[in-house]
Amino acid sequence: MWIVLAAFFVLLLSGTAFAYLMGSVSVLAFLALDKAPYLSIIPQRIFAQLDVFAFMAMPLFILTAELMTRAGLTRALIDFSMSMVGRFKGGLGHVNILTSVFFAGISGSAVADAASLSRTFVPAMVERGYDKYYAGAITVASSMIGPIIPPSIIMIIYGGLIGTSVAALFVAGIVPGLLLAASLMALNAWMAHRHNHPGGQDDSLPRFWPSFKAAAPALILPVVILGSLVLGLATPTEGSAIAAVVAGAVGLANRRLTLKIFWEAVEATAQLTGTIFIILCAISLLGYLAGQMGWSELLAAWVNDLGLTGIRYLLFLMVVFLIVGMFMDTPVALTLLVPLFAPQALAQDINPVHLGILLCFNLCIGLITPPLGKCLVVTSALTGTNYWRLAWATLPFIVLLMVLLFVLVLVPDITLFLPRMVGLQVG
Repeated sequence: MWIVLAAFFVLLLSGTAFAYLMGSVSVLAFLALDKAPYLSIIPQRIFAQLDVFAFMAMPLFILTAELMTRAGLTRALIDFSMSMVGRFKGGLGHVNILTSVFFAGISGSAVADAASLSRTFVPAMVERGYDKYYAGAITVASSMIGPIIPPSIIMIIYGGLIGTSVAALFVAGIVPGLLLAASLMALNAWMAHRHNHPGGQDDSLPRFWPSFKAAAPALILPVVILGSLVLGLATPTEGSAIAAVVAGAVGLANRRLTLKIFWEAVEATAQLTGTIFIILCAISLLGYLAGQMGWSELLAAWVNDLGLTGIRYLLFLMVVFLIVGMFMDTPVALTLLVPLFAPQALAQDINPVHLGILLCFNLCIGLITPPLGKCLVVTSALTGTNYWRLAWATLPFIVLLMVLLFVLVLVPDITLFLPRMVGLQVG
């Protein structure tokens, strides 16, 4: 096993891609543990990992986001948000958060949200007199809304791993996502009065109805997706296909979608989907090894010995996932840890939908938390700000989000009442 550990650290320090690192180390571990005969089953294990109907929705939702972004709807969403809340004190901060809410309906990715809005909002806020680190911090914090409000790529991954209804996860994310946005707006309002942030002038703001008409396609899209799921008209995969068709139609209608742009969107979709799927393949090898070694049973025994049940086990999971989220990409952390820790949670009758929302919310906090928060890295690079000063400016938002996560842990009904109300199976 020392050879395996040495290989792991050598590959890690050399910058080897995570999927190749985990795959090669897992194969070496099989050999070192004298379990080479089991390697013949690996192709079947990999296929079984990917042969999940819910995963088919992932590339289609990614394609939808690519098409809508290339159709120029980001600017329309910003103008619409500006027309609604731009006039208030700290208005651009509110606009930043509200745009993230709307952008979540077409993106579902925190990093994509941070990259898109950093280029737009941070320079605009600095020009209006905001501190550039505060402007970057609120952009980083609001980007976390993307994976919580549906559609969400990481919820699809979780649902596929656990076998939980993706539709229920999507609906369950609505209230926590809106509560997150409202909390960020409240903190921004307090900061605005404390630091005397400016508000927009009525004559400089976009008019409501024209901006609403321009943004309507992007606003309608999540309604179409969720409506088809709630009414039982489509599965998440079918809903994602409908969304992609609608996105393409919008691009053609406003004459922004050409064959070249469509091909670029398909290429970007293939690259991101391939990245996620190869990670799933590599993690499936580690999961197979974990099953052969009985890691889940060892974890269950350890948890029982420590008396970690119910809320205490959930809080333990929150600490583990928060630490891991600071260092790993969200899809990697999900595929690595969920098969290991979730069975024990389900054995304790913790609701799988509630657990999914908590884990996704938790890992998204990791995206904005140093030392390796990916949204922090992206925003710092795109805005030319010092990483650690930006991380310090983000700290009040991180504290707020941790408090909100603690509330979600203690009050499952915040997550579960909406899917129950519309008749979805929540376990």
